[in-house]
Amino acid sequence: MSKPKQKTTEKFTSKSVGVLKVDEKDATLVMAHMYVAFIALLLGGTAGLLQVLVRSGLFELPAPLGYYQILTVHGVLLGLILTTFFIMGFQIAAVSRTSGALSDNQRTFSWIGFWVMTIGTIMAATMVLLNDASVLYTFYAPLQAHWIYYLGLALVIAGSWIDSLGHCLRWELWRKEHPNQTTPLISFMAVCNSLLWFVATLGVAIEVIFQLIPWSLGLVDRVNVLLSRTFFWYFGHALVYFWLLPAYMVWYCVIPKIIGGKIFSDGLARLAFIMFVLFSIPVGVHHQLTEPGIAGSWKYLQVVLTMMVVIPSMITAFSMFATFEMRGRELGAKGLFGWLKKLPWGDARFFAPFIGMVAFVPGGAGGIINASYQMNQVVHNTIWVTGHFHLTVATTVILTFFGAAYWLIPHVTGRTFTKQLNSLGIIQTICWAIGMLIMSGAMHFEGLLGAPRRSTFSDYGGAEIAKTWASYQVAEAIGGTFLFIGIIIFLYIFVKLCWFAPKGEQEFPIAEVAPQAERTPPILENFKVWIVVLVALILIAYTFPIYDIVQNSPLGSKGFKLW
Repeated sequence: MSKPKQKTTEKFTSKSVGVLKVDEKDATLVMAHMYVAFIALLLGGTAGLLQVLVRSGLFELPAPLGYYQILTVHGVLLGLILTTFFIMGFQIAAVSRTSGALSDNQRTFSWIGFWVMTIGTIMAATMVLLNDASVLYTFYAPLQAHWIYYLGLALVIAGSWIDSLGHCLRWELWRKEHPNQTTPLISFMAVCNSLLWFVATLGVAIEVIFQLIPWSLGLVDRVNVLLSRTFFWYFGHALVYFWLLPAYMVWYCVIPKIIGGKIFSDGLARLAFIMFVLFSIPVGVHHQLTEPGIAGSWKYLQVVLTMMVVIPSMITAFSMFATFEMRGRELGAKGLFGWLKKLPWGDARFFAPFIGMVAFVPGGAGGIINASYQMNQVVHNTIWVTGHFHLTVATTVILTFFGAAYWLIPHVTGRTFTKQLNSLGIIQTICWAIGMLIMSGAMHFEGLLGAPRRSTFSDYGGAEIAKTWASYQVAEAIGGTFLFIGIIIFLYIFVKLCWFAPKGEQEFPIAEVAPQAERTPPILENFKVWIVVLVALILIAYTFPIYDIVQNSPLGSKGFKLW
């Protein structure tokens, strides 16, 4: 008896009639975000290539450029600008697709936010190019940038608040239009991520507006460094989940549709997102375990809260592999892992996010090490942390974004993701996976040997200890070259999908919930309850540490303990 052939719910050049689409006006707004995001990818990726070549000693920058200048370009453009613009555009598309087109007023909010973000990006980028803001991207005093740089990034944050307001209001309107109904899952997830982002960015906004800008303007002669770092890391760890949750949206809601399956559990997915919102913010002190001035008891509390994030991550892993197995069994898979053979490995829209999922396994394990009270001492401030960062954000998140772009861009531009472009997408994913395996792997081993992050071979003047890291730094350069090639391939696909691919109709794939799934408890959508819990956790985790920092800090010359 022949085995049933694998089926997918759509073809690369779908001509199906009646496909639910993102509204045309919303599509224009989405593409505006994508243009900025992928210009940032090109410039930031180029800076990243130069960075690893300089670290390895294989290349010297021309005189006008400095290593820490291109490091700042790389970090800001890829870590902040690419991700924020893509996420905002993606969430607008997701809400428009599932909850309905934004109203004119809601769309106006998003356009205003987009332009505020763009102006802020130009301001910050100008200062970096003038070498007046080579301060990495962590807002770490005593490194000081020009006040225009800080104001520019403050506008990026404020603009993102306004931008996200549009699709959050559309979700709320859907609830009023459909009383006593469960809201569309991906729209709910977008609102969760926007809530997380707003609450998290309050910390860095306070640091920038009330500390760094007055300091850079000369209004105060110094800042409370420990306090500024605490405000930053209140934001800095939640930033990782702001990047990660849109990838989870794709995993939960889109991937099941692409493989022809269904969402394993709507309620379990919502529970995971609520837990991410609750436990990704009051945990930033675990990045400050080696810093004096914060009592060990409060560090320990935040380490415990950090480990709570493992739970929704495991829920997500369980849900996704349950979805894969259910679909595999439908297609006749036998044995414990027979379902793996039934997955659509030739579809770049699935293949890229799946490789991102695989990368999150060692990435998550490395995160547990980073957050552990004892093991953190071994790797703290070494390039191990940079390697971990590239596994989680630059592999798990970015590969998922690439996979999403392969259906999102043609959907909103009226083009088709052809078989030729799909083949290039597979090649791009393999190139990225090889490059990151080499580069991130080298960074991890180098970090275990004690190599500090944000440094070059020349910083040590050829000292003997630096020679033990040299071969790993060459490996970084090789891996970085593969990654840059991957960026060029992706941008070629992006340009084709914007203007040159055949015109047609590409589905925005959204899966249905499995019929056997349990009914979603209404309390999971009651944000009033969860916001109260979130505020309580933040107050418990941060009130006394910040009070101690302020009370135990010496008075500044102008008498303000905040500075």
